[in-house]
This record gives sequence, C-alpha cells and structure tokens, in this order.
Amino acid sequence: MTDYTLPAPRRSWIGRAEDWLDSKGRGAWIAAMVLGFVFFWPVGLALVAYITYTNRWSGKMFKMSRSHGGCRMARHGMNAMRPSGNSAFDAYKAETLRRLEEEQEAFESFLQRLREAKDKQEFDAFMDDRAKAARSAPKEPETADGSGSY
Repeated sequence: MTDYTLPAPRRSWIGRAEDWLDSKGRGAWIAAMVLGFVFFWPVGLALVAYITYTNRWSGKMFKMSRSHGGCRMARHGMNAMRPSGNSAFDAYKAETLRRLEEEQEAFESFLQRLREAKDKQEFDAFMDDRAKAARSAPKEPETADGSGSY
C-alpha cells in the first residue's frame, strides 16, 4: 500500500519556535520574554507586542482566577461567615469571631491612648522648651523713663 499524502510544509524556525513555546505553556513564553529583555531589550519588547497582538493568552490568563471565585483571601473571608452545618462548630466560630473583634477594639483603643499620651508628652516638651527660651532671652535695656523702648 502506498501513502499518497503530501508531507507537511516545512515551517520556518520562527514557526517551530512558536510551536515549541506553545507546547511548553505560558511559563515558556514568559521566560522567553524575560530573556529577550535581558539579552537585547527590543527582542523582549517584540515578544510582548507579539503576544499581545496575537491574543496568545486571551481568555486564558485570568480564566483560572475567575472560575475559582477570585482571590483565595476573598473567598476565605466570604466563607468565614457562611454556616458550616455543624451547630457546635458554628457557635464556637461565632464566639471566637466576637472575642477577636473585642480584642481588636481594645487594641485600637490602647493605640489611640498611646498616641494621645505621646502627643501630650511632645506638646509638654515643646512648651517647656519655649518657657526656657523665654526665661533665658536677654531683656531689653530700659530707657530713662522706664518704658523699655528705645
């Protein structure tokens, strides 16, 4: 049996490089871009333009974060208020959150008192320095009539 299929057209080295980078994934494109900037900045810039122009990552770049509900921290914060279905755990969680909120308020009020005390100390030091400067300032010589002016 003879195979009458035509051989695939030979791609240029740029096409083969593109295929190779695609097979390696997004990390390979990023590495190529970084290396392009390191060795010869116009190459890195050309890769950025090429990736942007061909929409190489369109829909893929942020797909994972959108499909998984966004940032892990945001998901964690939203799940903290959702009931788990276990009433004992939910009561424990509510009590722990209430206690943490009280501790946070107490700490914030402590910091406020600390700032106020520091402000008062700095103001008192300023007033003391000003009073010392006023006491040590030379007095104006008095005139014959005792008015103190020239």
